[in-house]
Amino acid sequence: MQPRRQRSEGRPRAGWMVMGKRGRNSPLQVCRVLAVFLSLFPAVSLQCKILKCNSEFWASTSSSGPEEEFCTALRAYNGCVRRTARTCRGDLTYHSAQHGIEDLMSQHNCSKEGPTSQPRGRTPPPPAAPPPDSQERSDGPEVCHYERGFPRNAAQPDFTHCGFFGDPHLRTFRDDFQTCKVEGAWPLIHNKYLSVQVTNTPVLPGSSATATSKLTIIFKNFQECVDQKTFHAETDELPAAFADGSKNGGERHGANALRVVEKVPGRHVEIQARYIGTTVVVRQVGRYLTFAVRMPEEVVRSVEEEEDDDDQDLYLCLHGCPADQRIDFRKVPTQAAGAARGFTYRSARAKCKERLPVEDLYFQSCVFDLLSSGDINFTMAAYYALEDVKTLHSDSKRFHIFEKDAFASRAAAPGARFLVNLSAALVGGALALRPL
Repeated sequence: MQPRRQRSEGRPRAGWMVMGKRGRNSPLQVCRVLAVFLSLFPAVSLQCKILKCNSEFWASTSSSGPEEEFCTALRAYNGCVRRTARTCRGDLTYHSAQHGIEDLMSQHNCSKEGPTSQPRGRTPPPPAAPPPDSQERSDGPEVCHYERGFPRNAAQPDFTHCGFFGDPHLRTFRDDFQTCKVEGAWPLIHNKYLSVQVTNTPVLPGSSATATSKLTIIFKNFQECVDQKTFHAETDELPAAFADGSKNGGERHGANALRVVEKVPGRHVEIQARYIGTTVVVRQVGRYLTFAVRMPEEVVRSVEEEEDDDDQDLYLCLHGCPADQRIDFRKVPTQAAGAARGFTYRSARAKCKERLPVEDLYFQSCVFDLLSSGDINFTMAAYYALEDVKTLHSDSKRFHIFEKDAFASRAAAPGARFLVNLSAALVGGALALRPL
C-alpha cells in the first residue's frame, strides 16, 4: 500500500548507543545506558517493584550535577533495589540492577556509606525563549507532525480506534467487538512504528475471564523525530513518564512530537505520538488497566510492509482474538452465576444502567463482567471505555455498537434484549425469563 506522503523506507533502528573509550563516561551517559537496558525487560511480577526504583534513579540523575550528588542518588537507588530483594529475587531486571549499581559505584568512586536521601528530580531552569525563526514552538520538523504532511485542500487521513478493557473485551480497528480469554502476554499492536503488549491474569481462581494487569508500549525510532521509548504500566503503577524517566521522545529536534501527559495521577495517562498521528489512553480502573488508541489507517496497515512474521496473526487490535480464545456469552459455565458473585442479573443490569443508559455492547459487557466477577469496578471500566471511544473514534455514528448475529435476533422480541439469554446461561435458569 502506498503511503499518502513520503516516509523513510528504512527499518527502525534499535535504541542502543555505543560509547567511545576516550574520556570518562559522565554519570548521565552511564545511567542512561542502564535505564535503557532495564527497560528492555518489562516482564516483572506484580509484586516486584524494581521498575519504580529505576524510574526514581533516572529522575534524580536526568541532568548533570556534582559527583557527590550522583553518589547520593546511587546509594538511594541501591537501597531501593535491596528492599525489593524478597519479591524480585528471581527476576532478571533485579539482578541486572544489582550488577549495574556495583559497576557505577566502582567507576565513580562512590562509597557505600553516606547520605541516602530519597532521590528527587531536580527542578530544571526555565527554558530560554526561542528565537523568532526557531521551529521549537512547532515541536520540530514538519515530518514530525503526521497531519501537517497532507496538503491543505487534500482529504484528511482516515483514523480508526481500538479498545481493550474489562475481563477482557476487545474492540478492533474494524469495530468488531469480542470477549476473550487471552491469559498471559498477548500483542495488541505490532507495526513499523510501535508495539503494544498486554499481560492478562485470571479475575478469579478457576475463571476463564481475565483482565489486564500489565501493559508495555514501545515507540520505535523515527527519523529525526524521536528515540525509541518504552512505556510500562502495571497494577498500582501507572507512571507519568517513559521507563527511562523522560516525558518526551528524547533529544532529537522533534522530541516533543512524542510525549506523556498525566491526566489523573495514577489513574489516567495519555500518550500523544504526533509524528504518527496517534493518541494512546491508558487507565487504571480498580485493580486492572484499560487501553484505547486512535491511529491512522496508514499506520495500522504499516505491518503489511514488513517481512512475514508468524506473530502478525496475533495482532489483536487488527485481527481480533483467535477463535479458540473467544468467550461465547451463550456458553458461560453455570458455576459463574452472578448470584454467587454478589449480583443477580437484575441488580447487575440496574448497576450498569446507572452509567450506561444505552443497551449496546458496552452495557452488555458491563453486565457480563459483574455477573462473572462480582467486581463493581468493571462498571466504570466499561463506562470509561465508551468515553474513550467518544474522544478517539472519528465516526460518531459508530460510538455505540450492537449485537447483530442470529442469536441476538432471537432475543429481539418487543422489549427483549440479548442479555436476557446471557443471564439464563450464567445463573443456570435460576432467574425466570421475562421481557424487560
